[in-house]
Amino acid sequence: MGLLGLFLIAAGLSMDAFAVSACIGLGIKDKKSGWKKAVSAGLYFGGAQFIMPVAGYFAGASVADKIAGFSGYIAFIILAFIGGKMIRASFDKSCENKPDTDLCRKKMLILAAATSIDALFVGVGVLSFNFSARSIFFAAGFIGAVTFILSASGVKLGGLLGLKLKNKAEFAGGLVLVLIGVRILLEHTGII
Repeated sequence: MGLLGLFLIAAGLSMDAFAVSACIGLGIKDKKSGWKKAVSAGLYFGGAQFIMPVAGYFAGASVADKIAGFSGYIAFIILAFIGGKMIRASFDKSCENKPDTDLCRKKMLILAAATSIDALFVGVGVLSFNFSARSIFFAAGFIGAVTFILSASGVKLGGLLGLKLKNKAEFAGGLVLVLIGVRILLEHTGII
């Protein structure tokens, strides 16, 4: 597998993280914290996208098969719950002056895990056939770097939109998270 093939895999794996990052950016209430939050989101999502393929590569198919039966349901529940909270908050006018807590560590770890489960299976399948034990770290690092860039860009893009659209943007961001969760669930159950 060449660098172009690896880039396409990395970009595909990063799309959920990019969408979630854009949703996080929608909640940014001041421009000053935007870069810090963009880097933070990039580190969480990029780190998870680095760890999961390596874990999948070394854990092997036996562990992945046990997780595969539940991964779509878990990702759906997490994304639907967080998206639902965002939608509900978009109707709450009393939240406008509260400090922005969108990037608490616990929430970011959950989102990073939910959006990187597919990378675990890529590590088990695609990467295990194309990379050695030494080169898997390069491949996973490349995937993590692409995810970092796309996630940080997503936060900044969402922040630009969020400053202009406020509650409508938060509603849209929540809806996007719910729809991503539904898509993951439908793919997991074989409907699409």
